[in-house]
Amino acid sequence: MRWKIIILMLFIISSLSLFSGCLEEGNNINEKPNVVIQYPQNGITISGLVKIFGSAYDLDDDNIEKVEINLNDSGWMVTEGTTNWSYDWGTYHLKDGPYNIFIRCWDGKEYSDIVEITVIVKNPKTMESDSHKWAIFIAAANYPSNNESKLGNGGLNLAEEMAEYFIENYGYSTSNIYILFDDGWIREDNGYGNRIETLQQRYHQYDINYAGATKENTKIILNFIIEESNKFADSEVFIWLYGHGYGNQNDEYTGGKILEISAVFLWDEMISDRELGEILYDLRSEKTCVIVDACFSGGFADKTLYNFPTFFLMRSNIPNSGRIIISGASKFRTGYASTTRGPLFTLLWFEGIINGEADGYNSGFRELGKPPILEFKKDGKVSVEEAFYFASYTIRTDKNLEDYSKMASQINDQYPRRGILRNNKEMFLGD
Repeated sequence: MRWKIIILMLFIISSLSLFSGCLEEGNNINEKPNVVIQYPQNGITISGLVKIFGSAYDLDDDNIEKVEINLNDSGWMVTEGTTNWSYDWGTYHLKDGPYNIFIRCWDGKEYSDIVEITVIVKNPKTMESDSHKWAIFIAAANYPSNNESKLGNGGLNLAEEMAEYFIENYGYSTSNIYILFDDGWIREDNGYGNRIETLQQRYHQYDINYAGATKENTKIILNFIIEESNKFADSEVFIWLYGHGYGNQNDEYTGGKILEISAVFLWDEMISDRELGEILYDLRSEKTCVIVDACFSGGFADKTLYNFPTFFLMRSNIPNSGRIIISGASKFRTGYASTTRGPLFTLLWFEGIINGEADGYNSGFRELGKPPILEFKKDGKVSVEEAFYFASYTIRTDKNLEDYSKMASQINDQYPRRGILRNNKEMFLGD
């Protein structure tokens, strides 16, 4: 009898163990992760380059490994970020109408339920007026993890000031102006803190186009501008690029750039002078101004120092007939910027235009710039070239800017035509 009791007790104990094990396994059942779309909201109308963003989380505290997006059943693509994710969607070439956006996330074990919204794409007409003018301002400032290397929000502030001036004084349509800044987000503490809101969400005076300064966005917008501006014989194109330039700051004589091309950092990767030259190859506008304000940026203008050209095998092919190409610093020199107001050269160039101070300035020796001696040299308005010579001369001679006097800004002026005897006409933006 006793052995039967022992066997029964052993059976009960083993059963409890098995049952307990089942309970543990039940407690470890994976909970699906969750994903939320914060923008755009379901049913709203969108246009241009749209930043879709949201959040994802997991109740099991598992890491969200990826978030995927599917645009109108075009296939799943991975977004940028996980718990806070975003995706830039260019709608320029889409037909107007409803489009579905699907989002899901993956925690390494299971996908979330798919979240779906429908938005209405309705892109405005290319032109809001009879003017055929386009401007793009590109600034990547706060991508370095090291705060000492961040450039703050000064580039964005200056871009918005210039855009406002172009709209109010040069007749640029708001729909033809683009500002690409950082990853498309505004950060607290002048760019040094956490993300607050997207460029599209924040208040701005004019309804212009905002997006992140990624290489893909840069290519998309530039190609769109080229395609649209090529439709008009009187088109005007303005391109401004600002950020960290690539070079060796410890080499005070050449920046290590003698046998290297110039390049500027965007948010996610660099763009070289040759890459920009390839993008602009098909641009047929006969009135184009390009300003690249970055360290060691002279290669974009095919210049080294004191207006001497780069070696022919190192040229970018950006300069061309009908174009003025300007670099804020020479290929061998560093540039400087304010974290709240933007890069020094462009600040002075723009100041010379809006205040009229640059009126009458001319090239001087080796394009170093010099002020007018005679009053009749002034005509009451400021050209792109006059503003360049004013900024270059001011940086070189103003005692308050003595620490920055070796920037050696460069210009390659081929407007209105290529050749020494064919480029004596000045470029006035907006005319």
